[in-house]
Amino acid sequence: MRPIDPRLHQALDGDIPPETLAPALRRDAESLEAAVALLAAAPVAESVERRVMAAVRRPARSAGRRLLRWAIRPHSVVLSMRPVWSLALVAGILLLAVLPSPEDGPQLGAEEGIAQFVGRFPGARSVHVVGSFNDWKPVSIPLEDRDHDGVWQAVAVLPTGTHEYMFVVDGERWVVDPLAGRFVEDGFGRVNSVLIVRPLPR
Repeated sequence: MRPIDPRLHQALDGDIPPETLAPALRRDAESLEAAVALLAAAPVAESVERRVMAAVRRPARSAGRRLLRWAIRPHSVVLSMRPVWSLALVAGILLLAVLPSPEDGPQLGAEEGIAQFVGRFPGARSVHVVGSFNDWKPVSIPLEDRDHDGVWQAVAVLPTGTHEYMFVVDGERWVVDPLAGRFVEDGFGRVNSVLIVRPLPR
């Protein structure tokens, strides 16, 4: 910071008239006077002490306003649990997620049961099961090979009792189920697989 010229200092103090200064010093004097005028016109900042005392003297909020202010502010909640209870809680949640609800799956009547069909047909494009339970219609009950390992499966709700059935592979090849425990002649020189459907215990 450069020192103030003594003549400029004298002019600002009123010891000499500003007109006697050199033009450069006169401009400096005018700039300083303008700055002083701006500072004098600026509002005086409220002191920290006054703001603190005003807050202290402010009347306390009512219980309702304090409750409302607490309710609208975000709060953090920390739950503390013992490891054993944590494991029990996780196990309970997993159990609820795994167990099927009573509404899941097919609703069975009093004279109905569930039949599961499984057949191994590597390279097959489609497999259906047909029988006396669906009037031997080839496309009514399809099997699926979900793992693409050649094992086709299906689950169907059928009337209770004894049924004859066969697999239809690729829509044209009729195959007896080699895993069936019973077989019966179909009257045309071939045999059909036999399935016994029992009602589920209630």
